[in-house]
Amino acid sequence: MSIKVDQVVAIVPAAGVGSRMKADRPKQYLIIHGKTILEHTVAKLLSHPQVECVVIAVDDSDPYFSDLSISQNSRVIRVSGGKERADSVLSALDFLNEQQKSGWVMVHDAARPCLSSADIDKLIDSARSHPVGAILAAPVRDTMKRGMNGMIKQTVERADLWHALTPQMFRSDDLYTALSEALEQEVEITDEASALEWKGLSPALVIGCSDNFKITQPEDLALAEFYLSKNKE
Repeated sequence: MSIKVDQVVAIVPAAGVGSRMKADRPKQYLIIHGKTILEHTVAKLLSHPQVECVVIAVDDSDPYFSDLSISQNSRVIRVSGGKERADSVLSALDFLNEQQKSGWVMVHDAARPCLSSADIDKLIDSARSHPVGAILAAPVRDTMKRGMNGMIKQTVERADLWHALTPQMFRSDDLYTALSEALEQEVEITDEASALEWKGLSPALVIGCSDNFKITQPEDLALAEFYLSKNKE
């Protein structure tokens, strides 16, 4: 595999089961407009001119991925997924290390199929000009409450609060080191940025579109159908 210097590798952790969807299969394999959510997501990434390839971390026992057309795409590489998100991302980074390919990687959720090319542009520009990297994020708009035992404990100041989105883009070597060391010390890693934060680094925040939401609940499917239909027009 040859990766150009100015290109970015996209990593998609897709080994989760998505139990909250209450479906008969992992949510990335649910169908929207004749394609799985994963296929929509990968297509968005591959359509961007600066994305060289997509490395997808899939559970070894997964019975669905091999039936997808993207499994035969030369720009899509399957690697073994792990128990947690961080394990899957590390598996993808291990593959890139084995290929002696280092550079910029962007990690994107399998269940965010409504990503726009414009947001990828903004992320790449911001990450490349920042010493750490960058993530797409959305400022919190609603009043935030901290709860306890089903009751409000306090109102949380929202001025500096953000919803973390994906992709999140970092240098592959930096991300590998941060994730590896965090897992070794049993640090809870919720996303890639949190591993860099644990190392004392501060990635940039890049405002992303609200369309780029993560499909989590059954009702999210209808919203994704709407946005994907809108993008076809």
